[in-house]
Amino acid sequence: MGARKSYGELSTELHTRFPGGIAPGGVSVDDIIQLRAQNTFDTHLDIARAMAKVMRADMAAYDADPSRFTQSLGCWSGFHAQQMIKSVKRLRGSAKGAYVYLSGWMVAGLRNRFGHLPDQSMHEKTAVVDLIEEIYISLRQADEVALNDLFKVLKAARAKGDAAAEREAIAAIDGFETHVVPIIADIDAGFGNEHATYLLAKEMIKAGACCLQIENQVSDAKQCGHQDGKVTVPREDFIEKLRACRLAFEELGVPDGVIVARTDSLGAGLTQKIPVSQQPGDLASQYTKWLKTEPVTPTHPLREGELGLMQDGTLVRPARLANGLFAFKDGSGRARVIEDCIAALTLGGADLLWIETDTPNVADIASMVKEIRAAAPNAKLAYNNSPSFNWTLNIRRQVRAEWIASGRAGAESYPDGALLMSAKLDDDELGREADARLARFQEDIAREAGVFHNLITLPTFHLTAKSMDELSHGYFGPDRMKAYVNTVQREEIRRGVSAVKHQHEVGSDLGDAFKEMVGGARALKAGGAANTMNQFAAE
Repeated sequence: MGARKSYGELSTELHTRFPGGIAPGGVSVDDIIQLRAQNTFDTHLDIARAMAKVMRADMAAYDADPSRFTQSLGCWSGFHAQQMIKSVKRLRGSAKGAYVYLSGWMVAGLRNRFGHLPDQSMHEKTAVVDLIEEIYISLRQADEVALNDLFKVLKAARAKGDAAAEREAIAAIDGFETHVVPIIADIDAGFGNEHATYLLAKEMIKAGACCLQIENQVSDAKQCGHQDGKVTVPREDFIEKLRACRLAFEELGVPDGVIVARTDSLGAGLTQKIPVSQQPGDLASQYTKWLKTEPVTPTHPLREGELGLMQDGTLVRPARLANGLFAFKDGSGRARVIEDCIAALTLGGADLLWIETDTPNVADIASMVKEIRAAAPNAKLAYNNSPSFNWTLNIRRQVRAEWIASGRAGAESYPDGALLMSAKLDDDELGREADARLARFQEDIAREAGVFHNLITLPTFHLTAKSMDELSHGYFGPDRMKAYVNTVQREEIRRGVSAVKHQHEVGSDLGDAFKEMVGGARALKAGGAANTMNQFAAE
């Protein structure tokens, strides 16, 4: 983090101010040092500035070595994010390379005042800002709880007069790694025009977001990227929203802020408007060349209310739906994606790309990235490892198709379609090969397709649904308490999940420490002998 002062620096600073070791009111300097250390960031805007630098360093590391890609899981509460980062730190010893993804889909579905809504930008935009704020409050509280535990160790060492243990405790405090990590925050299509995008971007950045992900759909016709009916905007319009995000970062003093430009063109067959072309080959003409049209002829002239368009010297009639939207040529999505990406990087100043795909196919994505890099050599992606994909079916299909194409004996005997989902194939050679590809999917796509960041948008939505179903089936079924103990508590204990001591997890010990700071022996503490959390003390 760099900006955080060491224990020694804080001690020197405060003992200089208060040479006797006591501040006005009888407050101990040692207690002030602890509180200063626990306050790992002054403001959430400071978080945005610091995490932007983290992302930039991670991007440079990926450029040097594609195996150093980053990952995130979509979280719809601060507690989900906190537990994810705690788990990563327990697994790796560090949270480096782990981010939080903030999904607009989950804000719409789970975090708005209007109920469960589809991913169509119908939720109040302030809900996105509120969730960023909540996530960072939770991550900072995890810092406070963990550092309070370290200071307890320091106090115990001093009480024993153990100088070596005291030095070790101070080293642990100075070496503490924050739970705060970058958030990639979904701003949808900007929730309005370019000015609305700018205003919302500022609020998201002030809440702590160092990275904004924005898509090229029409705000008032926004759809989930994995549903039909998507409508894109002309590239000039999207570039203006990219600029709005950049200006928001610059205004707030976050020059390293990261912008992810997402294109939904692969599955979007419609546009709301036809941009005005000023000269051949400009952005407008590149966009309109993909419109589905038919020639205007003497036998098929323009009728009242119809629109005509000159293309290559010929008057044509764009295909227009009853709702006024214009259709693109069938099969043009891939070419539009490549053009979108090049424009976003070279003209819009985007830092990362997001190509929304309909299946998880490394070769397909790599082929698009190859063409993009011909014009923008440093192009990098954030990729949605989406729960909207049937991963088992898709990867098994890919294995089957490759085996058939290579002439592998017996490959054609495997079923096609939904039958590939059969549990009988789990331990079959095809199933094992598919699982092996799943295990290395992110490594493959990082190496072959320029994917710097692998994320799953909605995992905590599905995990919560599955976990509650599993517990409910047992608890309301014959197992009763056995279901809770076996599926939850015993697993928490054995896996080392700190939340098993739920009072400590939400700051009970932290509160006791503060009561002692201000009240000394008068402090009414929760962590005494009668606290049932002591039953977990040995775990």
